[in-house]
Amino acid sequence: MSNKFLYILLRKLYLLYFTIFCILVVCVPSKAQEKPPRPISVTVSTAQHLSFGAFIQSGNYGTVTVTYNGFRTATGNVILPYMSSIVTPALFIIDAEPGTLITIVNGPDVQLSGSNSGFLTLHLEEASTRTPFITTGTTTDVFIGGTLTVGSLLANPAGSYSGTFQVTFIQQ
Repeated sequence: MSNKFLYILLRKLYLLYFTIFCILVVCVPSKAQEKPPRPISVTVSTAQHLSFGAFIQSGNYGTVTVTYNGFRTATGNVILPYMSSIVTPALFIIDAEPGTLITIVNGPDVQLSGSNSGFLTLHLEEASTRTPFITTGTTTDVFIGGTLTVGSLLANPAGSYSGTFQVTFIQQ
């Protein structure tokens, strides 16, 4: 065999091998981490309202606090009666993809209006999940308590007080 013929044969074989190699490399599937869906969907629902239950003013000024885990305490001239009254922290249910970073921002103090006139000041306390937090499942329960500032009996006559407050859930 001549060198020229051998050179042409090897060149064709190299070209065939190179073509097969390129086809195999291009056809091999590659894997990467899937990007999260955009936009990330977060839904917040109110499941339970904040309730301080019944309390009695016995003079001037005091506070009633309900913590995120449902414990109620009083300071100053406020008495908590030993009767069955409903005391609950606010409960929000967050529906989000696992791994979503959420920051909770409480709104400003608000005035609760009374059924017999008067106002109580509500200050929101920290949430049960701390902030910021990363969701671990598809739903996350967030409890938030608050503190009522109670004035004198003339400023805050007996009755039922109600109002709304703002909590912002920021997704990142």
